[in-house]
Amino acid sequence: MNDLLFVAAAGLLAGTMNALAGGGSFVSLPALIAVGVPSTIANASSTVALFPGGLASTWAYRSGLRDIASVPVTTMGLVTVAGGLIGGLLLILTPSRAFDVILPWLLLTATLAIAFARPMGEALRRRFTLGRTSVLIVQLMLGIYGGYFGGAVGLMMLAAWGLLDGADPKSLNPARTLMTSAANSTAIVLFIIAGVVAWPQALAMLAGALVGGYCGALVGRQLPARVTRALTILITVVTTVVFFARAYF
Repeated sequence: MNDLLFVAAAGLLAGTMNALAGGGSFVSLPALIAVGVPSTIANASSTVALFPGGLASTWAYRSGLRDIASVPVTTMGLVTVAGGLIGGLLLILTPSRAFDVILPWLLLTATLAIAFARPMGEALRRRFTLGRTSVLIVQLMLGIYGGYFGGAVGLMMLAAWGLLDGADPKSLNPARTLMTSAANSTAIVLFIIAGVVAWPQALAMLAGALVGGYCGALVGRQLPARVTRALTILITVVTTVVFFARAYF
């Protein structure tokens, strides 16, 4: 019972983080590992637990969906779903010991995305112009990453689309929430079929994440953006350092 309360509290914080600035998996995944869930199963369970909150955001944003770099959102969605399927299969096939070694690097990638994705996207956009095929290839890779791990994938999408589309990031938020959910949806189906979800912990975390997502939206209206961003980066950096120490020292 103590473990379930702990992961529910972690879900509450993760849902709040996702509502404020993203990066909730930096809390949910370590919490599941801390209560003894193997890393690959913890990753799958974290994805399941945080998925409903993403769906709720997608529904709230539905009226703002638009094409991305002249590519219809339905085409982008199909490519993302395919990528999520590949990523989910890769996670299922990855042994937990191997994932323990890979995980810190995934966390580092996500941390860098949270910290630098937007300015990098703006800088690259000034230097490069990519076509429709490039858009779909990039989106497929993002879908694979989302299905396999998914940490900060939404921010990575905003950075990539900023390069490809040049639109204001705020206008791309509806598509971001949809594509993130699309990548996770097929991966979740695979995780359930393969039996790699720790259901008691995942459901407890899901309940906490739903409450956190709602509360986070309320807090986000009052808390300055710079404060939420700084807190998110602090949590992601500390988590990344801890997992590097766990894997290599």
